[in-house]
Amino acid sequence: MPLNYSKWDQLELSDDSDIEGHPNVDKRSLIRWKQRDIHEKREVRKHKIDALKAEIACNNTLQPRLKRIKERIAGATGLGTGDWAEDAEAGKTQTGLAFFQYLVDRLQTSPSSAAPPTNAKDQPTYDAMVLSLLLQIYDSVKALPKDEQEKGVLEGMEKHIKQLREHTRKLGSDLDAEVKEQNKHITSDDIKEGWENKYVPPKPAPPPIKNAITEVPKNKTTKTTTTYEVLNQPASSSSAPAPSASADDDDEPEDLPELTPSLARFSRLPLWNYAQSFSFIQENRDVVVPGASDALLVAAFQAQSDGNTAFAKQCVHQSLLLQYCDKLGKDGVRVFFQKMIAGDKRAVPIFVKDVEDTYAHLVTRAAAAAAESSSSAQKEQIQLVPENADSTISFNVPDGPPPENLILEGPETEGLDVEEVRKALMMRWTVFEGFSPELKDALREGTLESVNKVLGQMDVAEAEDVVSKLDLVGIMSFAEGGIRDETGQAQEAEGEDD
Repeated sequence: MPLNYSKWDQLELSDDSDIEGHPNVDKRSLIRWKQRDIHEKREVRKHKIDALKAEIACNNTLQPRLKRIKERIAGATGLGTGDWAEDAEAGKTQTGLAFFQYLVDRLQTSPSSAAPPTNAKDQPTYDAMVLSLLLQIYDSVKALPKDEQEKGVLEGMEKHIKQLREHTRKLGSDLDAEVKEQNKHITSDDIKEGWENKYVPPKPAPPPIKNAITEVPKNKTTKTTTTYEVLNQPASSSSAPAPSASADDDDEPEDLPELTPSLARFSRLPLWNYAQSFSFIQENRDVVVPGASDALLVAAFQAQSDGNTAFAKQCVHQSLLLQYCDKLGKDGVRVFFQKMIAGDKRAVPIFVKDVEDTYAHLVTRAAAAAAESSSSAQKEQIQLVPENADSTISFNVPDGPPPENLILEGPETEGLDVEEVRKALMMRWTVFEGFSPELKDALREGTLESVNKVLGQMDVAEAEDVVSKLDLVGIMSFAEGGIRDETGQAQEAEGEDD
């Protein structure tokens, strides 16, 4: 097959061999001037082509407008549905010179800002060009009699429309000639990359969910112990001690997987709307990752515990969607949703039943967890129990504040300061008055059962504070041993109350 080399004739080269200059001018300067001349002519031609295209586009806009104005003056009504001044509702019923005068007034008072898309300075608008033409036509016919002015306007309009059409045709011929001249030479603008690499590397796979639950946890490792048989066995007394329990034996609760922003939006999708879920998965690759299904189940359990049953069922539904897609293999997402969207009579009932059963099991587990939490909270209470059968606990309730004339009597009162005793008695009374009415009534009753009943209704911290105050001011006294709470932790007695 013969090869065609004619395209290389379009190359415009600035070679040294085709330049002949004056002997007093160096050839290097002549070459630079030649290159600059080529580029300048190329830029001038490019600007001329752009100007011709803009002028032709402007004439193509003005020509139908002038034709429509001429027809309206000639008597046609209701023409045009555009946004120009001649298409306004106010002038649709007018014809002849009345319409001509209306149009001139309209273009002068409220012209449109639409103009040809050029960068020329002070570029006139379309309305300004039409108004200039109409005023030019009116100046040429205003000297005629009134009955001949309308005919003169129509002749002037027809003349200018014909001139505009001929001028546009000439501009088109000039444009074709300039484009043909431009295409004679190959320039840098015509260079196209024929073997450009369009390969785009695939996006990396999204990471798994944080704290994702895997089948084999990393901290569960199998330890292998190698023993060696020796000739001289060590004595039994020098045998190695039994291995101690390692830290791996006590499994600490791991952090549960949490919803990512994409999974949170995925969990809000409505039930049984398989098409919407499939579209969401296609747009968000980070939904189908390890741990996503477990994170949705954790969110479902939390929502059910908080009483948000609708959201809990949505999370279960979306979690099972991901589980089914994973079980169907590499192309499981497409296969599963293709069957569900098509309404497969075998696949849909199975999936619906699995969702209902899983949600029912979740409801049961959440209720059991709530009951277990409530019962464990009720068991935490403080109770006063004698250390042994010989110990006794009594309560010395003050009758009131110390009297003004306090007299100390008895053998054990020698050397005591009256004011210090008064302060101690006043502190006891103040502490007693700060207790709740139920506790004061139980203390006045003086039985351990009544006091424990009131302490059992308090929080652990509040009950511990009450016991410490009773012991501090001497309202509670005991002998031989001490008292202990429900866990059996003894509180050592410091002595009997005076």
